Amino acid sequence: MDAWSKGPDMGCRIENLSVARGGRAVLAHVDLVLVPGEVAVLEGPSGSGKTTLIRAIARLIPSTGSIATGGAKPSLIFQHHALAGRLSVEANTLVGALGRVGFLRSAFGFWPAEERALARRHLAAVGLGGLEERRADQLSGGQRQRVAIARALMQRAPLMLADEPVANLDPENAEAILVLLRDLARREGIAILVSLHQPGLAERFADRRLTIVDGRLVEP
Repeated sequence: MDAWSKGPDMGCRIENLSVARGGRAVLAHVDLVLVPGEVAVLEGPSGSGKTTLIRAIARLIPSTGSIATGGAKPSLIFQHHALAGRLSVEANTLVGALGRVGFLRSAFGFWPAEERALARRHLAAVGLGGLEERRADQLSGGQRQRVAIARALMQRAPLMLADEPVANLDPENAEAILVLLRDLARREGIAILVSLHQPGLAERFADRRLTIVDGRLVEP
């Protein structure tokens, strides 16, 4: 029995996934199972298809094949965190709950107490407890990426996709973010797929390392 067969809402199963652009295959026949509690690191040179695979799994670009996420929409983290600079850390984090609360209620600040409490719990988990009222544009790059992770956690998704989340961070902050992702995967039971271009970080923090070679996914 594989990990996927334990339940329909666990992880992600990808079968025969292919993506083509301009008549050229960017990804071909990708098979992959992402397991709850695991951090899988996607490696490969620039242009190899790492971002394409993450965007295809998130259904942001057309693809063929099967992507099964147990009916859940994955949460996304990118290297550009897209925070609203004039809003508080808490307000940026609460954006992750829009799917449950609705735009109109959130636009007027009508966030349910339970959502505010959840946002503060996630901010504490990512090391930003006590900074809830600070404006996002007053944070460091590493702190902004932590807000983006807390915002992703607000979606309550069992699958997290992170595309080069530490590309613009110094080594100390990059390592801290990856430690955080690994701990969150274990504690929250989230399956995480993260793309990196730093082999040293991948070696230290990956439960499983994946590489794209000529449009195909291989495990070293």
